[in-house]
Amino acid sequence: MNPGVDQYLEIGCGRCPLVGTPDCKVNSWREELIELRRIILKSGLKEEIKWGNPCYTLEGKNVLMLSSLKSCALIGFFKGTLLNDSYGLLVSPGKNSQSDQRLVFTNVETVLDQESIIMEYIRQAIEIEKAGLKVDYKKNPEPIPEELKIVFENDPALKTAFESLTPGRQRGYILHFSQPKQAKTRFSRIEKCIPKIMEGKGFHDR
Repeated sequence: MNPGVDQYLEIGCGRCPLVGTPDCKVNSWREELIELRRIILKSGLKEEIKWGNPCYTLEGKNVLMLSSLKSCALIGFFKGTLLNDSYGLLVSPGKNSQSDQRLVFTNVETVLDQESIIMEYIRQAIEIEKAGLKVDYKKNPEPIPEELKIVFENDPALKTAFESLTPGRQRGYILHFSQPKQAKTRFSRIEKCIPKIMEGKGFHDR
């Protein structure tokens, strides 16, 4: 047991001004979090504190996290989309989530009633990590502005240089080029960045 988790359960994560107050979201779900922690600890995962919350790891790899929102207490699985959700209990944190899935709880009774089921999900998550399975993330590239396409047509070398950049650097440029409403300004931004692109540098690189 990590003493940092004891502190988390007592006063909260400390990431907002509500820490240690009755309005802290941890305070609202303390009983549920305590019971969920008890169940998780049965798995043998290492208990740590990361991002202000209890995080449970296997050989240094994040497996799941214990946390709370205003509306619930939860166990968040880092590779939740790989779990077999045979009970239909997993909840996605958002429509664009490709990996995280959650088990959410709003009362202690449900936690206790579903203890064996919760352990099934945890064991699955551990086996997934042991097997080295990875989430197949679908790329959602930013749309290339028409002005950049035109410049590429006239300068194939620039196109090649741009496509050789890391995805993050490409995205940085595309966001920068796409911001202005006027095409003239977009072309101007592209022209100013050509030397850096040809040098293999990102927009924020010096």
